[in-house]
Amino acid sequence: MRYDIDGAMLQNLLPLLAVAEDGLARLDERVLRSPVGEGFAERSHFFDAAGALWVAGELVHVEDLVLHDAHMDSRAPSHELTIAHSVLRTRRRIWTGEPSWALSGSGLATLTATMGEGEGTAQESKSPAVVVEPDDEEEGEDGPLAAEMAEIDALLARSQKLIDVHTGKVPAGETTVSPAKRTDDPLGLLGDEEWDEEQRLAEWRSVLPLADSLPPVLGAVILFEAWDRIEPLRRQHWLGGLLVASYLRARGKVASHLFSFYGGLKLVRHERRRARDRATRLQAFLEAMHLGAAAGLKEVDRLSLARTQMELRFRGRRSNSSLPDLADFILSRPMVSAAMIARHLRITPRGALNLVNEIGIREITGRGRYRAWGII
Repeated sequence: MRYDIDGAMLQNLLPLLAVAEDGLARLDERVLRSPVGEGFAERSHFFDAAGALWVAGELVHVEDLVLHDAHMDSRAPSHELTIAHSVLRTRRRIWTGEPSWALSGSGLATLTATMGEGEGTAQESKSPAVVVEPDDEEEGEDGPLAAEMAEIDALLARSQKLIDVHTGKVPAGETTVSPAKRTDDPLGLLGDEEWDEEQRLAEWRSVLPLADSLPPVLGAVILFEAWDRIEPLRRQHWLGGLLVASYLRARGKVASHLFSFYGGLKLVRHERRRARDRATRLQAFLEAMHLGAAAGLKEVDRLSLARTQMELRFRGRRSNSSLPDLADFILSRPMVSAAMIARHLRITPRGALNLVNEIGIREITGRGRYRAWGII
C-alpha cells in the first residue's frame, strides 16, 4: 500500500494544510504564554479520552471519567469507561516522557505491550530474580503449583525484558520475540494467528521516514491515515491519535501540550473520515486538526476569563491562603467535587465547601449529594 503524496493530491490538500498549520501554531503559542496553560494541558487529557471513545462509537461522559480517575465512582464503571481511563493514562504517560519517546522502539513496546512470552535472543539480559535453578531432588517432578509458578516466571521474564528495553540496556531492534500462542484457546476464538500485530506495527513505523520528509501537520495526517488503514492493534486502535499528537510534539509543532486530535476528529462527519477516497480522508483529518485547534483556542479563552474572575475573589488575601491552589486545581479538571478538593488541598470536606463558596464557581450537578462544580 502506497502512502506517498503526489502533486495533484498535494495541491488539493494545500488550502486545508495552511489553515491547520496556522491554527496549531496559534494554539501552541497561546497555551505556551497563557497562565492557564498547565490547566489546559491537563484538561485536554480528559476531553481527548472521551473523544477517542466517541470516534469509536462509544459514549463516555467526561464527568464519569473524572470521578473514575479520582477513584470516586458513583456507580460501577462500565467497560467503555475503563477503556477511556486507559486512554487517559496513556496520554499522561506520553506527556511525561520525552517528545520523541512514544515513537521510539522502547516507547512503542511500552505503550503497546508487544513483548510476548517467547524466547529472546542470546543478547537478552538475564536477571537473577527471573532465572531459577531447579534442585536436583525436584528435577523432573511436577509440583502442585508448577503451572502457577511457570506463569509467574513468564510474567517476570516479560517485565524484565520490557524494563531492559525501556532503560536502554537492550536496544529494541535487537530483541526479537516470537509470537506467543494461547494454550487456553484451541478454537482460536480469542486471538487471530494470522493477525500479526508486530508485523503491522513495523509496517506502520516504515511510514515514519516519509512523514519526516513532509511538513509536520501533513506528516501527522499521513501517519494517522496509515494507522487507520493498517490497523496494527485491534484492542488499542485509539493509540493512533495519541501517537499523532506525540509526533506533532516531537516535530516541535505543538510543544506546549499534547494536542487533542480526537477532540477535533469527533467534529468531522463519519462519512468523511471513513470515506473510501483517500483524498477525502486526508482532508477530513486536516479539518479535524483545524477544528481541534479552534476549539482549543476557545477553551483557553474560557479558562482565562474564569481565572480572572477567581483572582478577584482571593486578591488581597493572606499569602498562605488555599484559594490560589484551589483555582489551579479547578482549571486542571473539567469538574471537581468536595472530596476531590479535600484530598488535593489536604483539608476537611467542610473546609472544601467553604472554599468553593468563597471562590464562586458554578455548581453543575444541582443535587444535594454528589455535588460537583466546574467551569461552564
